[in-house]
Amino acid sequence: MRPDRRGVLALMGAGTAAVLMPGGGAWALDANQARALIDRALGEVYRVINAGQPPAQMYREFETIFARYADVDVIARSALGPAARQAGPAALAAYTQAFQGYIGRKYGKRFREFIGSRIEVTGARPLKSFFAVTSVAYLNGRAPMEVEWHVSNKSGRDRFFNIIIEGVNMLASERAEISAMLTARRGDLAGLTADLQRAG
Repeated sequence: MRPDRRGVLALMGAGTAAVLMPGGGAWALDANQARALIDRALGEVYRVINAGQPPAQMYREFETIFARYADVDVIARSALGPAARQAGPAALAAYTQAFQGYIGRKYGKRFREFIGSRIEVTGARPLKSFFAVTSVAYLNGRAPMEVEWHVSNKSGRDRFFNIIIEGVNMLASERAEISAMLTARRGDLAGLTADLQRAG
């Protein structure tokens, strides 16, 4: 898959494996609620795309959407990998906030390429301990893409925590980038956090 085709979806899709989700018991979430969550998120994304706002304002709005509909804490920890288990609470919180802004800026820069395109939600089904919401992305001048969102409420709120695009887990590229940045900083999480605040 070409990187430019993945970019528009990665903001909504940077995710994590289900095994990293917090534990929980019975779920109140159902397939209709999971589907509705993705419908709302996509509606907000396309409202921003088509609003004709200045780039800086658009990036801030995308960061807000990401924070509202994605399980940011889980996604950020998964992207960080094993280092997340070794970090202190304050350092991890600062990194998570920086990661959220980084995602909003990085992929917001690509969203303008997709004005006039659309993603249609086609269904939802239980999968393991979460729900998989299926959709098709129709991009101008490009072949349609199958997109699957993973939605859970194990963190206490209905949120998506992963996305699969044409069989590709979108976390992989972000986890590789975060790992490379952390390695370049010789494991210094504060340094990585500072890098994320400037990146994207």
